[in-house]
Amino acid sequence: MFKGSMPALITPFKNGKVDVDALKHLVDWHVAEGSHGLVPVGTTGESPTLSHSEHEEVIRVVVEHNAKRLPVIAGAGSNNTIEALRLMQFAKDVGADAALVVTPYYNKPTQRGLYEHFKALNDICLPIFVYNIPGRSVVDMSPKTMGELAKLEFIVGVKDATASMERVTQQRLECGEDFIQMSAEDASALGFFAHGGVGAISVTANVAPRLCASFQNSLANGDFKTALSLQDKLMPLHEAIFTEPGLVGAKYAASLLGKCNEEVRLPLSGLLNETKEKIQKAMRHAGILD
Repeated sequence: MFKGSMPALITPFKNGKVDVDALKHLVDWHVAEGSHGLVPVGTTGESPTLSHSEHEEVIRVVVEHNAKRLPVIAGAGSNNTIEALRLMQFAKDVGADAALVVTPYYNKPTQRGLYEHFKALNDICLPIFVYNIPGRSVVDMSPKTMGELAKLEFIVGVKDATASMERVTQQRLECGEDFIQMSAEDASALGFFAHGGVGAISVTANVAPRLCASFQNSLANGDFKTALSLQDKLMPLHEAIFTEPGLVGAKYAASLLGKCNEEVRLPLSGLLNETKEKIQKAMRHAGILD
């Protein structure tokens, strides 16, 4: 169920509010373009600047409008275990297929604290993907800790943002071959797959869903020649989107395709003109912009 290209879904805004119509259109577009799943309200979905009610609204809209066409992994992370439990329970109640739970940030728990946090969330009985992103959370879950968590029934996988290829193998050894490893880094997704990953929770898939899905399909089919060709088409776009914060680049690129406007919330701000030009050039290279 959880594999391939799963866009880390942007949250469209209009006049300062969640644009529900645009959000529904994005869901339909990803289904039509061949994406393998949807991941709303993660970092790319601007979860830090959504209110609690908006967070829940986005998950509910995505799950209900998707209507089981694709698996949905709902963002449900917090550095407050009680809050994460509430978010997970909501995701389960509205019908999400799994939850994406970031390692608690800012308060810097120990490995023991990380284990206890996720052990508590396991009791909600909804499949959990650990979101290990030490560059943002300042906490890196060790492969050993992840291996202990993998023994629990509902800790099923990881969204790995360490950009370390050897980490994929270490986690495979600690967690077992059935533990689902998804890359969080578009640029290194090919190497991640070769080391034992099964897909990517992708930022670029917000802009080039068909290309990203074809790339992952080629990897799954063992067609590395085609995968390399697609990688060459996509790499400038991967890089251009992250010239400034990636979600801002992804929203701007999506706006060029008419999928939403480029509005983001402070403290994020709009792109510099030179960044916009770089993204436009990369989109033309990928063949998705005239």
